[in-house]
Amino acid sequence: MNIWTVANQKGGVGKTTTTVTLGALLAARGEPVLLIDMDPHASLTSYFDRTPEELQATLFDLMSAQKLTPGLIDSATLDLGNNLYMWPAAMELATLDRQLGTREGLGLLLKQLLEKLDGLYAHVLIDCPPVLGVLMVNALAACQRVLVPVQTEFLAIKGLERMLRTLSMMEKSLKGARQVTIVPTMFDKRTRASLEALQELREEFGDKVWQGMVPVDTKFRDASRSHVPLPLLMPQARGVFAYEKLLETLLPTEVNA
Repeated sequence: MNIWTVANQKGGVGKTTTTVTLGALLAARGEPVLLIDMDPHASLTSYFDRTPEELQATLFDLMSAQKLTPGLIDSATLDLGNNLYMWPAAMELATLDRQLGTREGLGLLLKQLLEKLDGLYAHVLIDCPPVLGVLMVNALAACQRVLVPVQTEFLAIKGLERMLRTLSMMEKSLKGARQVTIVPTMFDKRTRASLEALQELREEFGDKVWQGMVPVDTKFRDASRSHVPLPLLMPQARGVFAYEKLLETLLPTEVNA
């Protein structure tokens, strides 16, 4: 089971878009994909037109349960269709550390949850909040690869430096280093700022940076408004093509992992 965490300590860089688009492309290959919304703001959950307060159970219920049962997992798992499934977020996730502060292994709750799935999904994608805390720690501890979307502008690059420092610190306590792929997003080849930021990314972070880029594409906004992943709504969109190219670089070494 491939588990990828999509994370950055800066908001608005394309984390949810990356999670949704890659998830839909993987699911289109005929394998079940689980999307996990770790952000209390529930952007991923809202993308699919779900309201946390109206759901029977959420990721918070799974992570806070004293005893995890198959029934609870089923209740919290939303079938989105087209081989896509989701564990939705809830605002209560923001209080997880306060409510479970005395529980041992607080940073490994998600990892332990996923171990109980017993190969039910081929791929798991985790959408993180833009804040270092117990939720991001859980997401990073559970995964094999970290995808770091970075908007091609200079302030976003500064946020990337913080994210990589966080990963470096966490690797000292986690077993095994996580593979890191930096994904340039919102690239506009018409602007000098985007061109220069992309060049700086590649010069400063080297082979950690994917050699492609995700362009500015208003079709992503249209897909979000329709609550449908762009690969399903407009499979020929240039943004979809970019993420297909990204998958080609990620899957060869991991598809049989």
